[in-house]
Amino acid sequence: MGIQRFEDLEIWQEARTLCQFIFKLTIKEPFSKDYKIRDQIRGSSGSTMDNIAEGFERDGRREFIQFLSIAKGSCGETRSQSYRAFDFNYITQEELDQVLERTDLLGKRIGSFINYLKKTTIKGSKFD
Repeated sequence: MGIQRFEDLEIWQEARTLCQFIFKLTIKEPFSKDYKIRDQIRGSSGSTMDNIAEGFERDGRREFIQFLSIAKGSCGETRSQSYRAFDFNYITQEELDQVLERTDLLGKRIGSFINYLKKTTIKGSKFD
């Protein structure tokens, strides 16, 4: 039967969980008062899940791969910003470790999915 909706994709579910986790970290002070970094890390974590969804909805393999690549980059951006949050004492070492673990695993899973899509002959419903 296959995947029918982007919500069925494990990588999208993981990206959603990451986005929720980032939001919980950023509502605490002093993180919540640094609007620039707060909005930036929220944006990059949201971009990860949104680009997975948008690519899936495009109904073409090549476009999906392109959007997954953007999602992977946004995931890396979230990881980088978490170091800044730690360096500014907005999050603890334990929270940093959690973000690093989640973003590292998610980035690898997105990369694996990209590699799978590059090798498959499935083109997407747009080309049926």
